[in-house]
Amino acid sequence: MDILTAAFMVRALIAAAVTGLAAPAIGTFLVQRRLSLMGDGIGHISVTGVALGLLTGTSPTLTAVVVAIVGAVAIELIRASGRASGDVALALIFYGGLAGGLMLVSLGGKGIASINSYLFGSLLSISPTDVWVSVGLAGLVVALSLSLLPQLFSVSNDEDFARTTGLSVRFYNVLISVLAAVTVSVAMRTVGLLLVSALLVIPVATAQQFSRGFRSTMLAAMVAGLLASVVGVALSAYADLPPGSTIVLVALLGFAVTAPVGMVVQRRRLARVPFEMAEPPAEQAVEEPHRHAHGPGCGHLAIEHGDHVDYIHDGHRHAVHGGHYDEH
Repeated sequence: MDILTAAFMVRALIAAAVTGLAAPAIGTFLVQRRLSLMGDGIGHISVTGVALGLLTGTSPTLTAVVVAIVGAVAIELIRASGRASGDVALALIFYGGLAGGLMLVSLGGKGIASINSYLFGSLLSISPTDVWVSVGLAGLVVALSLSLLPQLFSVSNDEDFARTTGLSVRFYNVLISVLAAVTVSVAMRTVGLLLVSALLVIPVATAQQFSRGFRSTMLAAMVAGLLASVVGVALSAYADLPPGSTIVLVALLGFAVTAPVGMVVQRRRLARVPFEMAEPPAEQAVEEPHRHAHGPGCGHLAIEHGDHVDYIHDGHRHAVHGGHYDEH
């Protein structure tokens, strides 16, 4: 029987696939906010959650989710209060979470070895219950990331502009942090807490080499994350390698292979722009046919702009103008 059809490998492939989809989905917003290492910080916070679960005899996954969410919200509140910048807030929680986890493990007398499977991943020992939990949480992250994309993009791209449109910036920033915490908890059994940030960032960096719009970047990153996760698990099974590190190395290989192609694509795009144009025009017509009809209930954020309404779509503002759309 082929190893990939074994029950434990099927569970591993499913868990890896949903993680590969969810991590880049929320990672795209983190990269846009220049908080690429937030996943790493939340991962270290989750060590405390895992240790708390082991100490109390409850589910380490459940306690990791709860502690990760509390830590992620704390990072956002510290950053938003202006008392510390984003990287300082990350560092404060980063070291506190790691130290707290090691302290709790010591108090429980279990030793560092008891949390190794959570630090480095343990896909091959994942249970059916863990798979269902991973699928449910990952589905929630992907669904909210896509359905609230205009709002989340707006607060990630320009908080001041988003605030003037009436969006609750703090709410959506906290939501991004909570979704990141849930994603880290999902990826905990896949790539491990120490490597989870790689799956949040590397597929996004790969997608940015080719994609221009925000939505297309997110979708391409999700595809890249899915491929890296599934291929990584398959390679680890046949070569007897650790699944978590193999997934990350496959993702890095994908970035390295596509980087030269991305450079060529970028150069060709720049070559199409006339040299005498110091900056692009403030407004231009979007080429027809425009695949999406903007209007009330279309799903994109609507913003009043003078005597018309702009709709945020793929990172740009589109305004209805006769038979076409103007792009700002």
